[in-house]
Amino acid sequence: MLLVVLVAMGLLMGAAIHTSLPVFLAASAAIAAWLLLFGAREGLARVKRH
Repeated sequence: MLLVVLVAMGLLMGAAIHTSLPVFLAASAAIAAWLLLFGAREGLARVKRH
């Protein structure tokens, strides 16, 4: 599992190097926003269950 994660990180970092900075920052912001929304939704669902 750890090897798969390391390979995936290497591929993503390699792809990030070949993009321009504005594209990289926009993609990073979109991913961060999605993760925050997902975490908030899961946290609310956990609170409602208990």
